[in-house]
Amino acid sequence: MRKILLTSAGFATSNITEAFLDLVDRSPNELTAVIMTTAAVQLKSHARPSLKAKQALDSMGFRKVEFIDIEFEDADKLNKYDVICLSGGNPFHLLHHLRRSGADQIIESLSKNGVVLVGISAGTVVLGPDIRIVDYFTPHLNHVGMHDLTALRLHEPITFPHYGRHDKFPHDETIEARIQQFESTHQCEILRITDHEALYINGETMTKISHD
Repeated sequence: MRKILLTSAGFATSNITEAFLDLVDRSPNELTAVIMTTAAVQLKSHARPSLKAKQALDSMGFRKVEFIDIEFEDADKLNKYDVICLSGGNPFHLLHHLRRSGADQIIESLSKNGVVLVGISAGTVVLGPDIRIVDYFTPHLNHVGMHDLTALRLHEPITFPHYGRHDKFPHDETIEARIQQFESTHQCEILRITDHEALYINGETMTKISHD
């Protein structure tokens, strides 16, 4: 059964942390978690989203919290964790290495078996149906020359993280205007989440977690 938490900035609020612990549904001191740093093309485990995620998971009392970079490490290592956190950075780079390493199939199988998945920014987008919205907003990030924008398809619809962060997406038009244009062109729905919101998915139930 799917247990997924989609975020822009990880465990940014108490509500998001509580929703995550509800998904885990066991005492954290019995569990292990891994943070995938692959999307952070250069900083890797020292990237701020990954460090913040580890600090948060450590403070929750997880028995073990480790990092993994599937660009260089064996993706089979993912099988030994109860929680997999896909951290932020470049979605094209992350998706490329998820496919190349076979981690995409491993994560899909683990999700069916109840392993909890957490997306942070880029991690949130690649867990969805595709990354067309990334190509629309930030095509310059596609340094891997990706043409097939299909993602892991573990949830629907496409989620747009960092909604309202105009500093991340500078443009003459507003983020909302551009998303509406994308929705109209592609005849689809985009779920918007700010840095203080998340989407909680438990089985077939999806709930938006808002800031206090």
